[in-house]
Amino acid sequence: MGDDSSSRTDGARRPERHRERGDGATALIVVDMLNTYEHEDAERLASNVKPTVAPISGLVSRARDDDVPVVYVQDNYGDWNTSAEKLARQAMEGRHPELVEPILPPDDAAFIIKARHSAFYQTLLEYLLDRDGAGRIVLAGQVTEQCILYSALDAYVRHFEVAVPRDAVAHIHESLGDAALEMMERNMGAEVAGSDQLRFSSSIS
Repeated sequence: MGDDSSSRTDGARRPERHRERGDGATALIVVDMLNTYEHEDAERLASNVKPTVAPISGLVSRARDDDVPVVYVQDNYGDWNTSAEKLARQAMEGRHPELVEPILPPDDAAFIIKARHSAFYQTLLEYLLDRDGAGRIVLAGQVTEQCILYSALDAYVRHFEVAVPRDAVAHIHESLGDAALEMMERNMGAEVAGSDQLRFSSSIS
């Protein structure tokens, strides 16, 4: 069988998988914000989510204004027949719709369903980011010491640059959330700053 590289129609626009860290554009990833808050530790989490809603909403607005890709990655809660619309409806019918309504996914945002903590594990997120030419991600959402931390680690080992707006991620346990932010900053080289200080461009020259 001969070399079929010349017949590949997408070869010219397929980015290199093994990118240099930070290469490419930025994407905003919003993690697990469609929550019914009907689980263990839900009220503790909800109280910490409340101050993050405005910063997350602001990041989404800024990203859309700047033509930065916005991707919502959402746990399916074990429902393998779910959809973005169903998850949004369930969250709005949950205990804290006031935490959901301001940050419902815009119609033009990509939506990816996940089953585990990491936004990357067995999902199409890496493929989507590669297709968009994104080498840097801004992670917002919940929970800082769980899904945000694991998603940041999976991004780091895939050579993405990571930024985390500390006022746009919500913890359950403050000490663990603070430790997670420190680990992301120290061990993964993540940019950790307030959402108003983060820019949708690389901090690495």
